Amino acid sequence: MLNQLFQKLENHYSEMVDIRRYLHQHPELSFKEVNTAKYIADFYRDLGVDFREGVGGNGIVAKVKGANPGKTIALRADFDALPINEETGLPFQSLNPGVMHACGHDGHTATLLTLAKSIFELKDQLSGEYVFIHQHAEEYAPGGAIEMIKDGCLEGVDVIFGTHLWATVPFGVITTKSGPIMAAADRFEIVIQGSGGHGAQPHKTKDSVVIGSQVVASLQQIVSRRVNPIDSAVLSIGSFMADNAFNVIADTAKLIGTVRTFNEDVRDQIEEEMEKVVKGVCDMWGASYEYNFDRGYPAVVNHHEETEFLKDCARNVPEILQVEEAEPEMGGEDFAYYLQHVKGSFFFTGAKPEGIEPPYPHHHPKFDFDEKSMLIAAKTLGHAALSYQEAPSVEEQSAVKK
Repeated sequence: MLNQLFQKLENHYSEMVDIRRYLHQHPELSFKEVNTAKYIADFYRDLGVDFREGVGGNGIVAKVKGANPGKTIALRADFDALPINEETGLPFQSLNPGVMHACGHDGHTATLLTLAKSIFELKDQLSGEYVFIHQHAEEYAPGGAIEMIKDGCLEGVDVIFGTHLWATVPFGVITTKSGPIMAAADRFEIVIQGSGGHGAQPHKTKDSVVIGSQVVASLQQIVSRRVNPIDSAVLSIGSFMADNAFNVIADTAKLIGTVRTFNEDVRDQIEEEMEKVVKGVCDMWGASYEYNFDRGYPAVVNHHEETEFLKDCARNVPEILQVEEAEPEMGGEDFAYYLQHVKGSFFFTGAKPEGIEPPYPHHHPKFDFDEKSMLIAAKTLGHAALSYQEAPSVEEQSAVKK
C-alpha cells in the first residue's frame, strides 16, 4: 500500500508544485486568510472529500474514511504568510506587496492537499480515518491552533503528525527528537515613566533612557545568573523607543522583547524575575513603570513513542538520506497545543535550496526552499499515517513486555 501511495504522490508532484506556486503568489496575513481558506475548501469540494470550513476562524478540516475500521490519524499544515516584502525575484513572486510566504507555509499546504488527494484515491483499500487539519494564523499569537482545537478539530483523533520544511537543513535529511523540540515564545513590554527635561540640566530629570539602559543590562543577568545553566533560555530586547529632540531628555521609554524557554518552571521564573529587576531599577531612580508579559505558544514537546515511530517511517522513505537528532529550536510553533491534547510528533524536513550558500533563513525577504522537499514531507507523513494503523498501542506494547 505504501508503494501505491508513494507512486500517486509522485504522479501528483507537478500539481503539488503548481499549488505551492499559486499560494506563494497570493499570500495572506494571519487571521486574514480568507481567499486561501476558500482555495483549500474548493480543492476538497472539487475532489469530493468531506470537509468543514470556518473551524476556529479560517481553519479547514477535511476527513477521509477508509473502507475498514481503524485508528484516526490527524495531519496538520498551516497556511498564513508574513508581513514581509518579497525580494526573491522568483517568477511566481508574491503579488501582494508587503506580504510574503517567507516560512514555507505555502509548501506545507501544497504537501497536505496533495497527500489528502492521494489518500482519498486509495480510500477503498485503507483502514481507519484520516483528518487533514489546515490551520490558519500560525505566525501570530494567540494563533489558530488553540481555537481550532476548541472547535473540535481533534475530536476522536488518536495521533497527530506535522512537519516544517526547514530551509537550513540539507535536502534529504529529516530531523526530530523526543521531548522539547521548539521553545515557548513569549512577548513582553516595559514602559518606564521618568521625568523629562532639558538636555543641559539632567540633574533636574529622571532620565528614562538611562533608567531603561540599566534595565536592559540588568535583564541580561537573569539568564546568565538566575536560571540554572542546564536549562536553556533566551531573553532578548527587540526594541528600545524614547524618541525626542537631540537636546531633550525623554520622560518615557518603551522596551519590547521576547523570552524563549523549554521548561515551564523556568518560564515562570523569568516572568517573575523580570518584574523584580524592573521594579528595583525604577525604585532606585524614583521612576514608575508598566510591565506586561504576554504568554505566547508553549514549548513543542514530542511524545517519545510516536517520535521513534516517525523516525522508523522516515528511514523507509527512499529519498531520505539521513534521519538525525534535531537540535532544539528557540523558534515557537503552536503545533504545541495539539501535542498537549493528543499523542504525536513534529519534525523538520530538510529543504535547503540548491546553489544558495548559506541559505536565506526563515522570515527573510529572499527565503526560498527546494520544492522537491515537499514530496519527501508528503511521503513521510503518508508513511506515518498509513503505518500507524498497524502500530501497537502503548497498552499492547506493555502487554507484550509483560
